[in-house]
Amino acid sequence: MKVNSISGVSCYVADLDRTVKFYESIGFRRGKDQPGRATLYVNWFFMTFIATDDEQDAELRKEAEQPSKGSGVYVHIKVDDIEAFHKDALGAGLKPEGEPEKRLGGGREFVLRDPDGYKLVFFKK
Repeated sequence: MKVNSISGVSCYVADLDRTVKFYESIGFRRGKDQPGRATLYVNWFFMTFIATDDEQDAELRKEAEQPSKGSGVYVHIKVDDIEAFHKDALGAGLKPEGEPEKRLGGGREFVLRDPDGYKLVFFKK
């Protein structure tokens, strides 16, 4: 068994408009919109966000509202200049979880949580 690639992820969110604005502010490109859903891209990778108030997904909505949302999930996003990206995030009013730090294996990274608590790790090799 062998996989070919990872194309994207889907996440349940409390406020779809707020989430879309957040991801657009960090450089994601808006793609396909459907009622209660929005897909944003970086190159070919997509993240689809699904509003938890969508009545079609009542059971999944209940699961998405658990306090552990985003727990253990990290989305790693490569940037060209980690220091400049961190500075721009601060300038946009975002609140990274610290300064860029050296990571195992070299490179530097910092974590930024999206409005629903999902963890985005911005890194530079």
